[in-house]
Amino acid sequence: MDIIAQLSSRLRGHRVLLQTHDFPDPDAIASAAGLQYLLKQEGVPAEICFFGRLDKINHVRMVELFELSLTECSRLAEEPDTLVVTIDGQKNNSNFTDVPGDEIACIDHHPWVTDHAYEIVDHQLVGACATIITGYFMERKLLPPGNLATALLYGIKMDTLNFCNGVTQKDIQAFSFLHELADNEAISHLNNSVLELSDIKAYGSAIQNIVIYDRVGFAAIPFDCPDGLIASVSNFILSLDAVDVSVIYAARNGGYKFSVRSELANVNAGKLTNLALRDIGNGGGHPTMAGGLLYAERMHLLGERVHEPIRRRFLDVYYKMQEEGKRR
Repeated sequence: MDIIAQLSSRLRGHRVLLQTHDFPDPDAIASAAGLQYLLKQEGVPAEICFFGRLDKINHVRMVELFELSLTECSRLAEEPDTLVVTIDGQKNNSNFTDVPGDEIACIDHHPWVTDHAYEIVDHQLVGACATIITGYFMERKLLPPGNLATALLYGIKMDTLNFCNGVTQKDIQAFSFLHELADNEAISHLNNSVLELSDIKAYGSAIQNIVIYDRVGFAAIPFDCPDGLIASVSNFILSLDAVDVSVIYAARNGGYKFSVRSELANVNAGKLTNLALRDIGNGGGHPTMAGGLLYAERMHLLGERVHEPIRRRFLDVYYKMQEEGKRR
């Protein structure tokens, strides 16, 4: 029995929530929309929900352009007998706020970090979660509608940085399948709708205080800003010729939100972030990109000048990874 058949059998007759990670990006949005469509074909209605907000202008325009329906979780009425499928992430991770309901299934492409006992799991280490969802259409020999095909293709392009990061053969196959169905002019329009005027402040702040140690670029943004924007700044800092690893963090609820990028084969961004924030927060992700949180209640452990110990933590792990790489 394929995943869609398993999910349909388990979910039928219940209220179904498809929960993306907080502040969903195009990959999460498209993946949830694709799964919603597939379940609908099986007679199982489902609602897409998330905590936070759509935090970049291209995310908002994507939802509007492709006529997708998402609801912020705090606006949902609590109902008994609610079953939850987590999409593009895992329960108990730092970017998944708990929603009332029983999380019984997970579809994700990130490294496995949760200890939650899901009943149904499809975990594939591919470039984008939308690739997994596209695979379901391919297996069923079902063509997604044009808007949905475009959304899925855009999600894959964004999460793989235009097929330059973490790409697998499955991602290429998904691209080939979707390319003939998608509206590439719409994708070009979204690609040109990335920055808002307010985003420039975050870039400017990062540029003003960037410091580089042994090709690791650090920059702190002293105000709260969306996750997607922090990630964009991290990608921008990584593009500098003198930087191989970028560690960008912004103020968040009395602590810090991190976005980490690595171009080095022997420096895994997910492990680097996880180890550097151990005991003061949490983090993780892919070998080339990761995210994390430094908890407000642990900030006092860093002393008054927090930036120096943050850099030291990341650099200590970075040097260890470099040494381990040389010994291999």
